[in-house]
Amino acid sequence: MSVPFNNSYVQLPERFYSRQSPTKVRKPELIRANPALAKLLGIDPKWLSSDDGIATMAGNLIPDGADPIATVYAGHQFGSWNPQLGDGRAILLGEVIGTDRQRYDLQLKGAGQTPYSRMGDGRAPLGPVMREYIVSEAMAALGVQTSRSLAAVMTGESVYREETLPGAVLTRVAKSHIRIGTFQFFASKEDKEALGLLVDHVIGRHYPDAVQTGASLNTKALTLLDEVMRAQAKLVASWQMIGFIHGVMNTDNVLLSGETIDYGPCAFMDTYNPETVFSSIDHGGRYAYRNQPSIAHWNMACLAQALVLVLADKEETAIEIAKEALDKFPDYFLDANTSGMQRKLGLAERHEGDEILAKDFLDLLETHQLDFTLSFRRLSELSGAAPTANVSSLAGFPSAFDGWMTRWNTRLETEVNPTRQQDMLRTNPAIIPRNHLIEESIVAASTAGNFELFNRLIDNLATPFDLTGVDARFAKKPKSEQVVRQTFCGT
Repeated sequence: MSVPFNNSYVQLPERFYSRQSPTKVRKPELIRANPALAKLLGIDPKWLSSDDGIATMAGNLIPDGADPIATVYAGHQFGSWNPQLGDGRAILLGEVIGTDRQRYDLQLKGAGQTPYSRMGDGRAPLGPVMREYIVSEAMAALGVQTSRSLAAVMTGESVYREETLPGAVLTRVAKSHIRIGTFQFFASKEDKEALGLLVDHVIGRHYPDAVQTGASLNTKALTLLDEVMRAQAKLVASWQMIGFIHGVMNTDNVLLSGETIDYGPCAFMDTYNPETVFSSIDHGGRYAYRNQPSIAHWNMACLAQALVLVLADKEETAIEIAKEALDKFPDYFLDANTSGMQRKLGLAERHEGDEILAKDFLDLLETHQLDFTLSFRRLSELSGAAPTANVSSLAGFPSAFDGWMTRWNTRLETEVNPTRQQDMLRTNPAIIPRNHLIEESIVAASTAGNFELFNRLIDNLATPFDLTGVDARFAKKPKSEQVVRQTFCGT
């Protein structure tokens, strides 16, 4: 059995990447494989767990059809421009066509140094690999567009950060790894040919129905900008709906496919506070929960700027076109965010005053320091007859909510919706990747080689809307002494 590669990015000119094989590791050992994702990719799950499969996922074996590369890109990191970044510790093995006829990248994260490592070791510690596996697969189960995790492998080697840590490699899957930063790299070099090739590649790969055959490069570039803005608006709105905080919304971490990528210092909010920041390197709160929509708009402006060379023949005209396009983003986000909040509150129709109703609920959550996830889940349970499996012992509302509850129930009565509660229970999860449990699983694995909690977390997070048969531990908010206040990158 081999991986059914069908590579396209390597058909672009060689200035888009460097050919680079992974660095072999001493003693690869499987931590966990993802059989369901393997099937989607046309890979035999049994092979994935075989010696050859493990060796491939560790970077020790290059299967037939693979064409390993490290891609080049630039980016704004916390608002500061870096003219060349690139895959410093990730190697793209190749692409496959899934059983759903979608194209997917297979990338090894933590596979060794590349020409873009910038003095880094190219390796990944076990903890960040575990975090990305847990959170990316949880996001997929929550219905969020995301990169996925096919396998995690121990390397048998140490990684040196502030302390000595066990090393690991993650096999990451995404519809592509093309970023805003990819366009920025070639725009900074005024490489119009490369930008045109990228526009064609991304349109053909991700938005093939968006433009007619024979459309001009200017038309395709504007269409691409609009499609990416729509996708990002929906993506960030979906983050807001589940209390997810990305932590590093740099332009090199924004995929043109509209998927979430780079689960470094990410975390889910427990107590609702729109100013919440987890990332240890986000000292000014640039990427706080509240700021994610505006940062997404800022990032779209960076993409628009990178496309100026191909939006029109004259720079002045291109800039005006870009500005007009960017003005649409707030409406795209507002529409996606409003629709998401309507679903969370059990409202099928949009009525005047609904946004105020939603805002007042969030304000109450903030004032009374209630758990974001459990509060919305409990609201779902109160929209009809209480489900047998419920969170009533874990969450409730103080009397200060009585007035709001009366307004909400009055609003519900304006609609006839026999499936309201079922819809709300399918929208508001009972289980999220709680930060304290992720950290507990990482400590157990890193210090004692115990992956029991890691595996149980992933298994339970696969059905985040179903409390039946779930250990209540996975739904509980943390005790005060368990609260995780900072998360860290793995670099």
